[in-house]
Amino acid sequence: MAGICIEGWSITMSTTTEKLFADAVTLIHERGMHYGHPAIQMDRIAKLWSAYLNFPITSNQVASCMALLKLSRSVESPEIDDHYKDAVAYIAISKTCQEYMQDKDFQWEQ
Repeated sequence: MAGICIEGWSITMSTTTEKLFADAVTLIHERGMHYGHPAIQMDRIAKLWSAYLNFPITSNQVASCMALLKLSRSVESPEIDDHYKDAVAYIAISKTCQEYMQDKDFQWEQ
């Protein structure tokens, strides 16, 4: 087990947890190479959902809802690791989207 120290607190994470986080980061990067920056992709989805629902949806809400979808799937099949990896990735993307919405000068370069 590896440990990290945050402001005086020692946290020990299992190898499984560390792998989950590492896999989520890898997934975000791999998908970004294929589909572009996740904030831009989530923004596109938000516009489509907003038009379909006739209600404004933000990019970070899309990512959060996708994380909830993955968590819901984990109830039926908790043994499938991808549900958790995807949920973690979507939570990180939600935060990225929030920052993207606040950054007026954002430029995506592949």
